[in-house]
Amino acid sequence: MTWLNLVAYFFGGLFLCNAIPHAVGGVMGQAFQTPFAKPPGRGLSSSTVNVLWGFFNAAVAYALLAHVGRFSWKDTPDVLAGAAGALLIALFSARHFGRFHGGNFTERS
Repeated sequence: MTWLNLVAYFFGGLFLCNAIPHAVGGVMGQAFQTPFAKPPGRGLSSSTVNVLWGFFNAAVAYALLAHVGRFSWKDTPDVLAGAAGALLIALFSARHFGRFHGGNFTERS
């Protein structure tokens, strides 16, 4: 295994985690921020755009996790790299989108 494989798994975990809120929110019929909204990352995109964006993220995650190197759930460095990417995007999303959806309690009036 090379360090490039671990970088791919990091981004695979990141894309996989990012796919979840977009796909689930879209399936539930909810609008949510995407890079295609106006303004990007702040405005809302339709539920259809979110489903498509979620599935695109899932496809990228699949390509990075299943087709780069030999990702194994039994190989701790592989799992840690993917988990680190997922945790990073999860924390970023919680902080960024919490401003729009009431999730940041540090910004009280």
